[in-house]
Amino acid sequence: MTFYLLISPWLLGFVLLSAIPLVGAFVMSFTNYDGLNLDYLRFVGPDNYARALGDADAQYALGRTLLLMLVVVPVGLVLQLALALMVNQPIRFSNAFRTIFYLPYVIPVVAGVWIWKIFVDPSGGLVNAALGVVLPDFNVRWLVEYPTFVLALLTIWGAAGGGMVVFLAGLQGIPAEYREAAMIDGASRTQVTRFITLPLLTPVIFFNLVTGIIVALQILVQPMLLSPGILGLNPGTVPPRDNYFYVVHAYIEIFTKQLFGYGSALLWLLFAVVLGLTVLLFKTSRRWVFYGVEP
Repeated sequence: MTFYLLISPWLLGFVLLSAIPLVGAFVMSFTNYDGLNLDYLRFVGPDNYARALGDADAQYALGRTLLLMLVVVPVGLVLQLALALMVNQPIRFSNAFRTIFYLPYVIPVVAGVWIWKIFVDPSGGLVNAALGVVLPDFNVRWLVEYPTFVLALLTIWGAAGGGMVVFLAGLQGIPAEYREAAMIDGASRTQVTRFITLPLLTPVIFFNLVTGIIVALQILVQPMLLSPGILGLNPGTVPPRDNYFYVVHAYIEIFTKQLFGYGSALLWLLFAVVLGLTVLLFKTSRRWVFYGVEP
């Protein structure tokens, strides 16, 4: 009884805020529920799923989401690892650098987006002003002409600190004796990093890779906030076509078109995609992830 009493806050939260909504959304995906009127509620079977599979906008949005994932996740992993390797060195002010690099991760999403909107503002923005010093009359409407590029940079910047901390923990968990023994045998720093550090970091790389893919596939707030209008959330506001991602499409279908059943089906299909990619990564991890103790 003491055990269940102590975990009851988490257990109640999980049941009320996770389990019940998930079951409700799954049931809802087989209905025509519009979020308002229960009088016309009826069971439609797999029609919502069939419609989603043939939805051209959903296919386009999924393609854009996968493309963003393929760019953001690898670049983000390299940047996070590079930052962790740098702040792990015995240099002056290393703690200050760690704090500075970690700050973007704890900045609220809304504040982070507004910072970037100020940076890339076509009139008076820092980016155009800096480039204008070298290229006179330089003026680019970044959020109109290159919205996905700005979104990718924002996403990488915002996630760099969190991944850096995880990589840093992995680096500090590697026994120093391994690197010292390799250097005594004549290995260079590059060879130590390639043949000692990276293999022992593969469990951390795998963890950041899986979580990065899951986060990238569910991106919603950033493209909505970068779209025109106050906070990008005015009624009827849709992000630029280049930033029309899968969860954005589901959001529009649910909250703008009031198609709760169809939107739930879209999200459950996304869950299937995320699950499939995660299972694939776990299957392939046996070939490249080294856990130190092999069966």
